[in-house]
Amino acid sequence: MTIQDELSIAIKKALVSLHNLTFENDLEFQATRKEFEGDITLVIFPMLRVIKTNPVQLGNDIGQYLLKHSVLVKKFNVVKGFLNLVIADQFYLDFFNTIKNNSTYGFVNHTNNDKAIMVEYSSPNTNKPLHLGHIRNNLLGYSVAEIIKASGRKVYKTQIINDRGIHICKSMVAWQRFGNGETPENTGIKGDKLVGNYYVKFDKVYKQEIETLIANGKPKAEAEKEAPILLEAQSMLRKWEAGDTEVVSLWKKMNAWVYRGFNITYQNLGVDFDALYYESNTYLLGKAFISEGLKTKVFFKKADGSVWCDLTADGLDEKIVLRSDGTAVYMTQDIGTAIQRIKDYPDIDGMVYTVGNEQDYHFKVLFLILKKLGFSWSKNLYHLSYGMVDLPSGKMKSREGTVVDADDLILEMEATAKNISQSLGKLEGYTDTEKQTIYTTIGLGALKYFILKVDPKKRILFDPKESVDFQGNTGPFIQYTYARIQAILRKFDAEMNSTAYTKELSLHPKEKELLKQLQLFPESIQNAAKQHSPAIIANYAYDLVKSFNSFYQNVSILGADKDSEKVFRVQLSKSVAYTIKNAFSLLGINVPKRM
Repeated sequence: MTIQDELSIAIKKALVSLHNLTFENDLEFQATRKEFEGDITLVIFPMLRVIKTNPVQLGNDIGQYLLKHSVLVKKFNVVKGFLNLVIADQFYLDFFNTIKNNSTYGFVNHTNNDKAIMVEYSSPNTNKPLHLGHIRNNLLGYSVAEIIKASGRKVYKTQIINDRGIHICKSMVAWQRFGNGETPENTGIKGDKLVGNYYVKFDKVYKQEIETLIANGKPKAEAEKEAPILLEAQSMLRKWEAGDTEVVSLWKKMNAWVYRGFNITYQNLGVDFDALYYESNTYLLGKAFISEGLKTKVFFKKADGSVWCDLTADGLDEKIVLRSDGTAVYMTQDIGTAIQRIKDYPDIDGMVYTVGNEQDYHFKVLFLILKKLGFSWSKNLYHLSYGMVDLPSGKMKSREGTVVDADDLILEMEATAKNISQSLGKLEGYTDTEKQTIYTTIGLGALKYFILKVDPKKRILFDPKESVDFQGNTGPFIQYTYARIQAILRKFDAEMNSTAYTKELSLHPKEKELLKQLQLFPESIQNAAKQHSPAIIANYAYDLVKSFNSFYQNVSILGADKDSEKVFRVQLSKSVAYTIKNAFSLLGINVPKRM
């Protein structure tokens, strides 16, 4: 039970005693402003709607009642319509007794009866390596999955791999023309990068052919459609759809190169999946439900034979779900894939799609169509829409080869962490292996935290050097605080698990502030899960670390006057450390014991 819950019970009893009034509404609490004494403030004004009295008088009456009848309240003061309450130390000590040996504090275990959530993220194309945009996608999706899991829900992580279509054939055609038998093995180039190089090569040749056609008198629009290399790619796509043995064999070979490359990046990034879906297997799904939808009048057929869904009454427009030649569109595929996932995992009762905000409209339409088709779980579908990531150098373009490669960025982050650590002299006396492990931990932590501390909906300007800073709202600053606490724990070897703290221990204001911050962790997890926002956890961790550092600077831990105070402060530091570790685990960030 939270402090607000306990106070609400006591205050409502006060109202019955003082005014013979049963107050049904929720009471309004807020943190006490810094210029006043108190831990929590009751806002009196909303109560005046049913209690016709002076707000200051009402505040004083409630405060006096709480002093006499509640062990929670030690002192109070009233400022206009605000009752500021000073909470007794024992409330915080009782709370601390319940968490001090709980290394998974804040996490809720799901039960076998719980309905599950499926979180989709990454979902790359197999014609290029993962880039900075994919990094934000992966970090958001993975973190949201971990947060929902920690909130008490069962979670499946998935991706749908876009392994078919004209863009895939472009890389294949370019490799056929210019590859000379190159493979990841004989070139030493990671498979996804090798295939991506040929996607860029295709674009260069395509532009050259357009220029040649224009020089020979073709209008630009015709030249763009009639460039030989594009016609070759279109022909290859038709052969793939017809099951041509040679084309399918090349497709499988090049995709296998890409998958191996992706897996290395995922491992380096620290993300994983429980289930994989492939567009080559799902692109025909959904067509059967179009037929059902026609019968129930969810869809209608136009004169040319194409099938549509009229969403104009819902403030949207008409959406095609089947072309006139009977072929599916992306919407058809997404309808079918969603339904297939429910069949594959019957305990799923909702899905989260981690996709950039340029697809906002697509998901509004998808969710609405699934609702019209009568699927009850459609009400639990959520589009985790996020803004793009830019670098100081500008916007990225895959086909022109100007993207920021994910693997290269990870290496750059490690190098940046190394340079800054060396300049600060923080790792003297470490072996080269230990140093490299810490560079990786700091570099990846900086990258992940910089991206995840921002509200998903906002666009990000990512600066690698700014993110690796040992001061301010950064991953390394929080990691360094964790390492500092580990140093304290190494110096203190007394038994710390047997003490139960009572009123004999008087709390320093900085200790109380730190305990208040610890109390907020479970609520922060639940809020982050509801809002699908890792930023809530990231900024909670930063606030906790700021509170600890203020405590560390103002209160002597190992030099405490009494042994009981020393043990308490070390235990409090330990609880802060595992809460930092738990919060960062939800962001996919590791914490170093030494730094």
